[in-house]
Amino acid sequence: MKISILAIGRLARSPETELVKTYADRATAAGRSLGLGPIEVVEVESRKPGKAAEAEALLPHLTDAHLIACDEHGPARPSRAFAEEIATLRDRGVRRLVFLIGGADGLDPALLARASGKLAFGPQTWPHALARVMLSEQLYRAVTILAGSPYHRD
Repeated sequence: MKISILAIGRLARSPETELVKTYADRATAAGRSLGLGPIEVVEVESRKPGKAAEAEALLPHLTDAHLIACDEHGPARPSRAFAEEIATLRDRGVRRLVFLIGGADGLDPALLARASGKLAFGPQTWPHALARVMLSEQLYRAVTILAGSPYHRD
């Protein structure tokens, strides 16, 4: 199952950018034998401001994808539950899983309605760069949990 982090806005060269790449690469390498990956990060720029314009920029990347919206109103999941959810989707035959990260004002309601689920990183507000880091790390952690690696400790 191919997994994508689809985000509005491009990160400049930064420590966060390097962390996202590191975790995505690690998850891709560790996930191959599990039928998970590659893990890719797709950054999209909107030509106009606002949620509707951002949604329009994201739409071409959503074809044939199971969508999970990163949204503050979604449930936060423990890492093991997150890993089990990914494994269940893979086992059900989902070929492409996309995690959506919206712009500064969040995701357009139409995209939220289209998503099959939501994911929150807790009750705090996080900068987009850190949200990408946290998501990519949790994807790596999920893969290592499913592989039986000692990376995750309960």
